[in-house]
Formats: sequence, C-alpha cells, structure tokens
Amino acid sequence: MTFGGLPTRWEPAGTSRGLALVAPGRAYAPSAPLLDFGRIALLQHGFTVRQLWWDSTTRGEEEPEPWVRRHVEAALAGEDADHVLVVGKSLGTRAASYAAERGLDAIWFTPLLVDPAVAEAVAANPGRQLLVGGLGDEFWDAAIARELGDNGCAVLEVPDADHAMATTDAVRTAEVHLEVARAVHAFLSQL
Repeated sequence: MTFGGLPTRWEPAGTSRGLALVAPGRAYAPSAPLLDFGRIALLQHGFTVRQLWWDSTTRGEEEPEPWVRRHVEAALAGEDADHVLVVGKSLGTRAASYAAERGLDAIWFTPLLVDPAVAEAVAANPGRQLLVGGLGDEFWDAAIARELGDNGCAVLEVPDADHAMATTDAVRTAEVHLEVARAVHAFLSQL
C-alpha cells in the first residue's frame, strides 16, 4: 500500500504481535517526527504498522470525530489482528472514542484534552494508554492529564513543548523528541 508513492504499511522483522494504526494530525503527516519515531519503535517491538494519510481539508462541514472514526474504521476493515493499538496525533486523537469502545491500547500524541469528548473517551478506555503533551500546547490540559495519569494512563508531560512537541530551540526540540521516543519505547516494552 502506498500514498503518493510513500509506503503506508510496514511489517516487523519477525512474527507480528499485532497491528498499530497511525492516525495523523490535521497538518501533521505520518512522516513527521513524532509519528515516524513511533513507527520505528512499533516495528522494533514487533507490530505491523499501518498509516492513515488524509487531507483534512476534505472534511468540509463534517464534525471531526465522525470523520476520523470513518477513516479508522475503513482502515481496519478486513484486518485480522488479535492485538490492535491506535496511535493518534492531535486530530487523530479523535479516534479515542473508537479505541475506548473496543478497549484498544493507544498512544496519544498531543491529545486534544481541552475537548471534553476526547478527554472522556480516554478516561473511558480500559486499554493501556500513553499520553504525550507539552505545557506550551493550548490543547493540552495539565489537570486532566494528571487525573488521567492517576487513573492508569502513562503520561509524559514536557514543560516547554508546544503542540508539535517542539520549542524555539532546535537542540531542545531534538531532546524533546528523544524524551518522547524513550517514553514510547518504555510503554511498548510493558505491553
């Protein structure tokens, strides 16, 4: 499978232990750093990786959650994996209700915690979840993140990171991405 000539599916070196579906952000493609490092970690931990590529401008007047769910459901149709893990970035975290209904493990990069629907869906999910966000992100709610952490979610909160998990300093941004990669590796090691 390809999108614009780019692959959208990767298989691990050995036997796959499940399928990880990557749902990107509105303007944050699967090839962007957080999701690409995530793809590498998922492969390293034995997951088949399937990326969604979308043009969010085609959403029109459709509400974001049903639009994302429709894409996730279509991507998973016909998949026969015993273990499904959802990885979402920003807009992709609107798949949280889908994951919660099915009890799917999830990694949420910069989840839209200021939206009650997303926060409630994360809270309702019995699956294991990792939340990654920064205090410089207007869509991250530190109090909700703490509450979700107290209720079983793994949480990485970076004080100086924005919605892209970046800062105004290139070296510090690289360090932030290293922190995120380590958190993803630790989370996947415990699944």
